[in-house]
Amino acid sequence: MAAVELLAPVGSVETFRAALDSGADAVYVGAPGFNARNLARDLRLEEIGAMIRSCHKLGKKLFVAANSLILEKELPLVIENLALLQELQPDGLIVQDLGIIRLVKNHFPALKLHASTLMLAHNSEAVEFLANLGCGRVVLARELTLKEIAAITARRGDTEIEVFIHGAMCFSYSGLCLFSSYLGGKSGLRGRCVQPCRRAYSESGQGRGHGKKVDPARYLFSMNDLSGLDVLPDLLQTGITSLKIEGRLRSAQYVQCIVGAYRQVLDAAPDEQQSAVASAKAMAERAMSRKTSPGYFLSPQPPEAISPFHSGNMGIHLGRFTTIKMAGEQRICKFVLKGDLTVGDRLRLHREPSGERMPYRLKALFVSGVQQDQAGSGQKVSIALPENFEMAPGGHVEVYKIDSASGGPVNPNFLATGEVARELAGIRKKLSRTIERITVKICGSDEPDATPEADSKGEKGGKLGGRSLPKKGLPLEWWLKTDSVKTLLGDMPLAPDRFLLTFDKQILSQAGKIKNTLGRKTRMVIWALPPIIMESELSRYHKQIAVLMRTGFRSFQLGHISQVALFGKEKVQLFADYTFNLLNSQAMALVGDLRLSRAQAAIEMDREALHHLLAAKGGKIPLGEEDRGDRSIPIGLTVYGAPALYTSRLAASHFHYDRQILSPKNEAYVIKKMDGCTQIFPERPFSLLPYLQELRDLGVKYVVVDISGGKVSGRNLQELQDRLANTGRYGKLSTFNYLGRLE
Repeated sequence: MAAVELLAPVGSVETFRAALDSGADAVYVGAPGFNARNLARDLRLEEIGAMIRSCHKLGKKLFVAANSLILEKELPLVIENLALLQELQPDGLIVQDLGIIRLVKNHFPALKLHASTLMLAHNSEAVEFLANLGCGRVVLARELTLKEIAAITARRGDTEIEVFIHGAMCFSYSGLCLFSSYLGGKSGLRGRCVQPCRRAYSESGQGRGHGKKVDPARYLFSMNDLSGLDVLPDLLQTGITSLKIEGRLRSAQYVQCIVGAYRQVLDAAPDEQQSAVASAKAMAERAMSRKTSPGYFLSPQPPEAISPFHSGNMGIHLGRFTTIKMAGEQRICKFVLKGDLTVGDRLRLHREPSGERMPYRLKALFVSGVQQDQAGSGQKVSIALPENFEMAPGGHVEVYKIDSASGGPVNPNFLATGEVARELAGIRKKLSRTIERITVKICGSDEPDATPEADSKGEKGGKLGGRSLPKKGLPLEWWLKTDSVKTLLGDMPLAPDRFLLTFDKQILSQAGKIKNTLGRKTRMVIWALPPIIMESELSRYHKQIAVLMRTGFRSFQLGHISQVALFGKEKVQLFADYTFNLLNSQAMALVGDLRLSRAQAAIEMDREALHHLLAAKGGKIPLGEEDRGDRSIPIGLTVYGAPALYTSRLAASHFHYDRQILSPKNEAYVIKKMDGCTQIFPERPFSLLPYLQELRDLGVKYVVVDISGGKVSGRNLQELQDRLANTGRYGKLSTFNYLGRLE
């Protein structure tokens, strides 16, 4: 059996040195400006170049994570960085955005592509499809069991398979989390996640009503960290290529401890692995991480994945305080230590009940009023707090140590970054014309027109983007997404142009009835596939699709790009759902290359980002690199509905489905079990219905109104009809990010 690669995270010069010294076979770093971790400071290209050289001299590898979603306006910088990275010759480029895949294939072919876990590869067909797109390595979704991983690797062909073995876990499937973006535009898919999963939520005493709070605040979605040490011997038998440790935001001490722990087990002889695991676990405990569990490796429903009555905060819990006092100009707090503390330690202050967190480096420590360098467990101490740190009224603050005081930073000169910086200057000059040519070809030379201003009256204003609603129908084609056959077959005053039917077992069982009732209008029906189809379900989906096509249905909306493979060479119309996460013209063009008929833009886009996308290439998104005619892929947008903010495989015992939960700011959400997944929805839908005319003027070709996800009542349908007709009877709804800013 070939040796399995141990892949370590690097976010700084210090962690780079720690990873190599501790035995990593390879490391991965973030590409400046477009990686899915919001670092305080991205590594500079000259630092990355020097790290690549250091790794190659040692016979090790370096991969660059360029795994953020890309906005249209960011493409010029991305093109320049891809050109420079190609010259630096990393061993792989980890990507999520379909636009980057297309750019690399067409313009930077020397870069080796790796599919990020954010691309949601959760079955063997997804791995094969991504490999055919040019990804030589695929990082599997983190929600897979050992059995599922083994089944996928058995069918992977020559594709390298990478799995996460240690580090933070997301509650939602990677690539499907919208919660942080929905709260205020900070997209988790663009590395700006504010971690709403780490916040405390309370439950209502009634179903979906606004009942009295009955449960104390609980950390319903705060996942424990992953540790695969106990299952490592079995995982090594599945045929994977690489073991990946999460943590580009973690400290050098963390990287040193965790990499060293896994190195021990990997280097142990077969008859010594069990004792090596015990020793490695003791080493890993020094890393000051959260509580750990084996994640999904042993079960699709791991019982220890969440500790709902603990915050899930990383580090060693030192104590709590409830008041802040002033000592001169210094803010201080007092509490009894539960562990050792040294000046220079890195701490995190966790406000309760809001869940807000603030990390900082401890500068001053007092014991009995006397300034000290360190203190021990059981001592009553006063510590200096960051400037302007405030207490929440009626709340308290938990204190965690997340990193020990270090002996000072590693001297960066050992990387010879100055030499690489000088070479990069020459490379930039040499490639300037090439970069300019590619940029003009991809992005054009003209700036898009100014983004239209909002109608400040919003949904009560009686206007649609400043214009009256046409007397008959809506100003552009609209589709109604529903999970109710009754809605499909009933009469609606404003009839949709197409129906999107969820791939629900109950609706599928009535496909024949739908066909017989609609007759020739069957072409109005589009079946919407979910983004998640597990390996064990592939055969069932193939059969169900075949039955639908024999019944006469020929239109399908795909939830994941790999689902193109479900249809082979059948003559069908395929559409892309917003879960494709399409934010730029290159991503749209790749969808066009695959001959999809239409595609929804990402649901989290703001007005400016949408405007830039639709204005790209004069509104013409080519259907194939060789195709420079007037054809373009029509772009749609979901404009109404309550989207799933989390989609999780986990159905924890503490979840009370169909019951309202409240955030610390009293924002209301509902937990539901849908399509075999746990999903969290906002209680009220968002709506862009007042801006339909504006969306048409921007270039949107069709819109989706989504009423799936719950029992359709006459009252809800009446409200939808009134909002479509813009009667002004109802108050404003959220506009998601459309009137805000997507970060």
